[in-house]
Amino acid sequence: MGMSASQARFLGLTARKTNVEFEGQQINQQRTTLSNQSANYYNDLLGMAVPVPPSVDDYTKAVYTFEDGALTNQITAMIAQNNGTYTVSYLRTWKDDFSMVSAATSIVTRTTDGANNNYKVGSNTLRKLGEFGDDAIKTTEKTQTVGNKIVIDGISYAVTKKDDGYYIDEKTGDTTEVPLTAEEQKNIGYYSYDAKKDLLVQYQKNGNGTYSPINENGIVDTTTTVTEDKVLPAIYDEKNDKVSWVSQKDDGTLVKKDYKTQERQLTQAEIASITTQKGGDVTIDGDAINDEYLKSLSEDQLKQLLKEEEQYLSLLKQKYGDGDYMVRYVQNTTTGEYEPYFYKLDNLQNANYDANGNSQSNINCYKIGTETKTEEVKAVEGCEIEKDSSGRYINITIKDASGNKITYALTTTTATDQAAYDDAMNQYEYEKYEYDQAIQDINSKIEIIQSEDKNLELRLKQLDTEQDAISTEIDAVQKVIEKNVESSFKTFG
Repeated sequence: MGMSASQARFLGLTARKTNVEFEGQQINQQRTTLSNQSANYYNDLLGMAVPVPPSVDDYTKAVYTFEDGALTNQITAMIAQNNGTYTVSYLRTWKDDFSMVSAATSIVTRTTDGANNNYKVGSNTLRKLGEFGDDAIKTTEKTQTVGNKIVIDGISYAVTKKDDGYYIDEKTGDTTEVPLTAEEQKNIGYYSYDAKKDLLVQYQKNGNGTYSPINENGIVDTTTTVTEDKVLPAIYDEKNDKVSWVSQKDDGTLVKKDYKTQERQLTQAEIASITTQKGGDVTIDGDAINDEYLKSLSEDQLKQLLKEEEQYLSLLKQKYGDGDYMVRYVQNTTTGEYEPYFYKLDNLQNANYDANGNSQSNINCYKIGTETKTEEVKAVEGCEIEKDSSGRYINITIKDASGNKITYALTTTTATDQAAYDDAMNQYEYEKYEYDQAIQDINSKIEIIQSEDKNLELRLKQLDTEQDAISTEIDAVQKVIEKNVESSFKTFG
């Protein structure tokens, strides 16, 4: 290789080496950028909060209940007061065995009789509730009887008949103390007011100075006793169905409080309220004449059934809305008794029927059944709550309407708010899905970065190899140039 060719080759290799070094620097910068991006993604991973599934314990709480006869009471709030008592709210629950409830729905058949529509379930024709055919009651001559007592504003009065009308000795509102007669002193009894049952409880005085209650059958409950401060002496006025409390004056005279009275003539409305009627025979006609249940009843039973159906109708309207209702009676194969099933007339009239008169969908039906009812009692003050050594509530003491303290045992159970827990679990599943998606997205980006970095790394190794080859060739060319220079000096020397 001549001198000029060697120098040209040297310059070309030097330029190529410079280009390789520059490309290597660019690749290193790209790898640094990728490394920073990868580090940022890893930091994002470290900063992500891992979703935690909800714990059932977080949605479970202790529930305190106490029994009061047939009532179950669940405490909903207990607020401690400065005097050591509590203000308590509770939810009262009981079973109402005479409620309107939903029964199995029915396919109803409609038939047309002139302008009238008749409805059947199976072979039973529905009839209008409270009526036994076209005429519920056919009126015959009635006799009227005016009662000998009337209740006005909760007070019972004896009614006296005079030539010009009916009279009572009405209380004026003013009270006076009346000495007891000898007969009344013999009949002094002892009573207390039972707020739960809204009635007076009579007591018998025992030999030891305590008092035992007398039940509705006149039997003394000797297993239960109260002290003298829990009862009050009184006399019972059977004629006017009232109790008068007895007290003793300083001179020892026993007196009762009584209202001053004045004679007053009853109004026509008051007389009507205590007048009873006899007569009015019950007859069955129309389609109802084929009702097996009605045919099995006597006239007195039919009259009683009409009264029952008035109550049924009232219950139905209260719960399912105003309007007319239809009824059918089905015999219970186990008890042999007939049970009523009710249908709202609007539902029957507005249903869709096919060409054969059958309803194209089931129609709602109702019956008498058991229903759980609730009532919230708010902010009962002055309650006392007892705890055991572990801090668990075991007893609650509540004052009744008369101010008497009654203690109930508390039962502790746990209750889980399942709806809230399910909502929390659904939220967790959503957050977990979002978290998994974010992890997957970041990992995909990191994989792309790693792939790009791998390619750059391979290219960098290629450049290193190329640079080594260039350096080797440069060294060889440089030696040729040096040799040519040396030969030139010798020639001219």
